[in-house]
Amino acid sequence: MTILFKNAKILTFSDDKIINGELLVKDNLIAYIGPKCTIKADKIIDCEGNLLMPGFKNAHAHTAMIFARSASDDLPLHDWLYDCIFPMEEKFIEGDIYHLTKVGILEYLSGGITSAFDMYFNPPEIVKACEEMGFREVILATSLKEPVSLVKERYINWNKKGSLISYNLGIHAEYTTPLERMKDISKLANELHAPVFLHIGETKDEVQGCVDRYGVTPLKLLDSLGMFNYGGGGFHCNYLSDEEITIAKKRNFNIVTCPASNLKLASGIAPIYKYQKAGLNIAIGTDGAASNNSLDMFKEMYLVSTLQKLTNNDASIMDGYDVLKMAVVGSAKAMGLDNCDTLSEGKYADIIMIDLSNPAMQPLNNIKKNIVYAGSKDIVKMTMINGKILYFDHKFLIDEDINQIYKKAQEITDRLKG
Repeated sequence: MTILFKNAKILTFSDDKIINGELLVKDNLIAYIGPKCTIKADKIIDCEGNLLMPGFKNAHAHTAMIFARSASDDLPLHDWLYDCIFPMEEKFIEGDIYHLTKVGILEYLSGGITSAFDMYFNPPEIVKACEEMGFREVILATSLKEPVSLVKERYINWNKKGSLISYNLGIHAEYTTPLERMKDISKLANELHAPVFLHIGETKDEVQGCVDRYGVTPLKLLDSLGMFNYGGGGFHCNYLSDEEITIAKKRNFNIVTCPASNLKLASGIAPIYKYQKAGLNIAIGTDGAASNNSLDMFKEMYLVSTLQKLTNNDASIMDGYDVLKMAVVGSAKAMGLDNCDTLSEGKYADIIMIDLSNPAMQPLNNIKKNIVYAGSKDIVKMTMINGKILYFDHKFLIDEDINQIYKKAQEITDRLKG
């Protein structure tokens, strides 16, 4: 199957130029980008001057946590977690994660997110939901209930499942993980030459707790175990010391910032500009809908830029296009998705179309920065993953009844709240 997009503006992210031309997708790959394609296509889509670009990559997610969207608001972090989230999660039964994940995927598609780095319970159910809906997913192993032998088996086998699913090593966080488990994951990472990811530096209390337990800050502790000898990354990273920043640079440690969640839970504001100046790769995630409450990359990008301007008292820093690159290329790098980070011939066709006729995008001054500063999910006209259009003109093009997906998720949510 070949699909030709004509009359398009194209932002490839291979460089910072927007070109006028055509893009050809053959099966699940990009086959041509240029001024005029001479290959006959099975289907032609007239972009009418709209923008094609790579999809956003959500570099930190708990997708199935949509069950707690607006069910756990306006609470201190401890109360939010222990009085609301944990009690609801204890009521999960088989199939819940599968059905809830599908609602999250629909939200991703409507916002131009083509892949997510997912950390949650029951990974096989997450994988099933993603495969059925054609969504690209990176699974992170973090459950203490899964023996290290199973983590190794999944790492080896799931990274062979096909182009849509990949698997990485991780722990939930230092403060939730016994030292022996951290040592075991570090040993496995060195055996497999694999990166490791975790929540880290999210709150001041978390950092101080690690210092009280081990005499050192979290990143320094984990690095001493050899956990990041082959890279990795941290979610949130609101409170990394200068020493930890040096370690992060040495270990190719990726920073994944989730500003909306951190603001709502009053956890802190990550010093992204400082990390940027240190040369660290920065990615952007939404976290879960329980603490956000939306899975919206436009909101995250705006906050990444404007919060740094405010906290550094400098409106000239954190350039809008730099932030756009974080949400696309930076996130792809953190997630190991170098096969769909840019629009390039031979890479996976994970493509979104931005509606430049939307009032928020008019008039056309600086398209790239305007996506960050004025954009919203309303400007997403199309979402294609792996060469298949799954969302177009605000309609889902999937082989499932959307209302039944919502109905099932509501039934599960009502039971969890009961």
